[in-house]
Amino acid sequence: MPFLSRIRINPLRAESRKLLSSPRAMHAAVQGGLPGAPDEERTLWRLDDDNPYRPHLFVLTASRPDWTHLVEAAGWPEADGEHYAIRDYKPLLDQLALGREFAFRLTANPVQNTNRPTKPTRRQAERLAAGERRSFRLGHRTAAAQLTWFLARTPRWGFEIPQPPSLEDTHHTDGEQPRDVRIVARDRRTFRKETSPKEARVVMHAVTFEGRLRVTDPHTFTDKLLGGIGPSKAYGCGLLTLAPLTTRT
Repeated sequence: MPFLSRIRINPLRAESRKLLSSPRAMHAAVQGGLPGAPDEERTLWRLDDDNPYRPHLFVLTASRPDWTHLVEAAGWPEADGEHYAIRDYKPLLDQLALGREFAFRLTANPVQNTNRPTKPTRRQAERLAAGERRSFRLGHRTAAAQLTWFLARTPRWGFEIPQPPSLEDTHHTDGEQPRDVRIVARDRRTFRKETSPKEARVVMHAVTFEGRLRVTDPHTFTDKLLGGIGPSKAYGCGLLTLAPLTTRT
């Protein structure tokens, strides 16, 4: 049975600063909330820091977690209020139906595969010089390319992005249909996968999309909600969350 959690993070604590600056460290902390062995259960997580003084960590797990260690190390353990909330995810999944609309938020890592990078890194240049034919996974860098990446893939994810309500009855002859989605955050993250300084540095572009979606394939959409969207799921990408629309169209 899946569970969605929300944890309050205190950004002024030393451990919090470590977690907020390192997706690798945050991933380890998230896995520490589960009773099984590390990486025995796959999780999805996302850091929402719209308010940098009160960031929230969202985590989707297959089993019920315990976030006491995060509250004690990176929260307000002695303060009043709800330090974390855990909700059964099944009632939401039961609402998924063909044509149903939701507000959504997703942080993803838009990438492309290419055999000829425009500006290859040193390691990429070495691989090219050695005649390696395997393609390179490169992140899209511009907002336009990142949005195009997202919109091109929504059909295979089981949903579509409709036009904004004010434009749904209009017709555009230029072929470009405005969609009810926007990019609200773009973050270039760099870190090392392992503790060894010899390990290659990971560079990723985390992009947060918000808007309105319409379910086109409930089964596929459910799989994507539980399994995540796009690459870099261990590093804070792939978790799509839903909310009821404040106004229905």
